[in-house]
Amino acid sequence: MAEQATEQQALDAYSAIVTSVADKVLPSVASLRIGRGARGFGGAGSGVVITPDGFLVTSAHVVASGSKATASFIDGNEYEVDVVGADPLSDLAIARARSTELHAVQVGNADQLRVGQLVVAVGNPMGFSGSVTSGVVSGLGRSLATADGNGHRRFIEDVIQTDAALNPGNSGGALADSQARLIGVNTAVAGMGLGLAVPINSTTQAILSALMRNGRVRRAYLGIAGGTRPLPPPVAERLGRKAGVEVHEVVAGSPAATGQLRGGDVIVSVGGSGVSKAGDLQRLMVETTIGARLTLTVLRDDRLLELDVTPTELK
Repeated sequence: MAEQATEQQALDAYSAIVTSVADKVLPSVASLRIGRGARGFGGAGSGVVITPDGFLVTSAHVVASGSKATASFIDGNEYEVDVVGADPLSDLAIARARSTELHAVQVGNADQLRVGQLVVAVGNPMGFSGSVTSGVVSGLGRSLATADGNGHRRFIEDVIQTDAALNPGNSGGALADSQARLIGVNTAVAGMGLGLAVPINSTTQAILSALMRNGRVRRAYLGIAGGTRPLPPPVAERLGRKAGVEVHEVVAGSPAATGQLRGGDVIVSVGGSGVSKAGDLQRLMVETTIGARLTLTVLRDDRLLELDVTPTELK
């Protein structure tokens, strides 16, 4: 009997957390219906209010079919929405509802998540508004391949994997922690029992700020393809890290080519910041590095070299 009571208490505590999160987050989640102007309906998804004066975060692929939308909330209110900007390479977008009295969600930090932690997904799957599912963080540090309209491919690093049920229409909706803080934007259903969300952290906050400010995100471009490579033990001990980014390919005429980078080089630091995977390198390719000279430390034939490169803007 005591064991049954303990299980019941655990279930009651779990239910209390989920219902509390739902109560706090549901008013901030909108059902988005995307318009195509004269061509009519262009798609649907979800969005999350992040400022009381109307800014919503959603997925870039949700708003790809139009620049206008309507946002419907659980209280019955509906507003016209304008797409401010979208960034297909992170699958994030900012839209703005024509209202200054919206219920903004509390924003958290996905970098503090742990595997096994309770999360709650709120969205509008299959046209059912205000749907709530719960689960746990199944994995962290996953990668999600994305591409923009120009064929540029990028991996969103540190994507959150969860077993909270996600379905079409959940994209752009909220992934919240047990404190009802927004820690992710649901973006994809990868398979049975497997959902992915773009994390809300300092990196994606900078992307959202750029979209709110300029309607687009400017990125620096080096012109390499690469991946993680373990460092030889003596080099690893000297640098205090175990891996670097091996250059698999250098694009002809790119800043990397001008800077004399070669295939087989292993980049261990950029501008004094250590890198061990492609995501580290991508995070450094921000607007402020466009046109700025960067010193790359690379391992080439058991020698550490310093090469200067000047990133250009990714077009």
